[in-house]
Amino acid sequence: MASFTVRPVLTAADTKRFIDFIYELYRNDQNWVPPLRMDREKLIDKKKNPFYTHSEMELFLAERDGKVIGRIGAIVNHNHNKEHNDKVGFFGFFECVNEQPVANALFDEAKKFLRSKGMDAMRGPANPSVNDEYGLLVDGFDSPPVVLMTYNPPYYETLILNYGLKKEKDLYAYLLDQSTVYTEKFVRANEIVKQRNSLTFRAINMKDFKNEVKRIKEVYNAAWHYNWGAVAMTDEEFDALAEDLKAVVEPELVLIAEAKGKMVGFGLSLPDINVRLKGNRNGGLIGGLLRLLVFKKKVDLCRIIVLGVLPEYQKTGAAGVLFYETAVRAKKLGYQYGEASWILEDNVMMNRAAEAMQGKRYKTYRIYQQEIS
Repeated sequence: MASFTVRPVLTAADTKRFIDFIYELYRNDQNWVPPLRMDREKLIDKKKNPFYTHSEMELFLAERDGKVIGRIGAIVNHNHNKEHNDKVGFFGFFECVNEQPVANALFDEAKKFLRSKGMDAMRGPANPSVNDEYGLLVDGFDSPPVVLMTYNPPYYETLILNYGLKKEKDLYAYLLDQSTVYTEKFVRANEIVKQRNSLTFRAINMKDFKNEVKRIKEVYNAAWHYNWGAVAMTDEEFDALAEDLKAVVEPELVLIAEAKGKMVGFGLSLPDINVRLKGNRNGGLIGGLLRLLVFKKKVDLCRIIVLGVLPEYQKTGAAGVLFYETAVRAKKLGYQYGEASWILEDNVMMNRAAEAMQGKRYKTYRIYQQEIS
């Protein structure tokens, strides 16, 4: 096998090659959805992405005869380590040809960087954090990923396991169908929970967007505070995300739960715009925008991205009612299907809520970890 080299990304030209590699690698994979290049650029831009105000990242390229054959990022999320009182570094943006030596060399470089920063474990994939695209697809390769979910070839799991990384946590994706959601028992149970807790539900007020985002941010950081791996988003990160999503949200699918006038939870669902982007094979902006407009009516699935309630309401069944209310509104908007993703494998309440809606667990994403000696 011909030799290869691994080196850090140092120039704008290197960054372009880092991004270009995915469009070459997945060119013939019909289930891969090409992301917009401008989004990929922004994600790793240390000046434009507020994530890097509290985190460090080094990117690496593997090359053979002048051609990129692999890439990886090594990430130190200082806010994660403060939150969880540990020294976990992350790897992300991993893409590689099916050659174990190349994968090993990439992981070695990432681990070397993390060790130099005082980390004692390497976890991933995180692109670049738990609040972004997260996890490796390990089953469910027969359909494209939905919006903001990851995708990869099946052989990546072998490359990762052969390197010595081990499973740390699984993340589940459930497929929901409007034709099976509304069982009589489920509808009755949700009505009881609503009445018992004085719950009401409303869509986000886009005319008061700035203040709505502020209120949602407070609930989000409180509701997910104790989840495994969760890291509170900074004001800058949350505001940047809200601004990015503003152009694609359906207001009726940004659902706010209130109890006696107080916001106690919320759910964010997005139309699966991946359906429209699938044919935009080079990730170009103009082609992507045209597809977003032309194929708008073909979207029949929405992804439930975030759904949760304040800690004091987490054992009341309120989260399940948020699921239910989201389904009701999605049906009115013409969405036949929903994907609830991702849900931690040991999040009992949310898994039960998805199962109560007759959700089918159809994809699994995995996080791996290895101690750094």
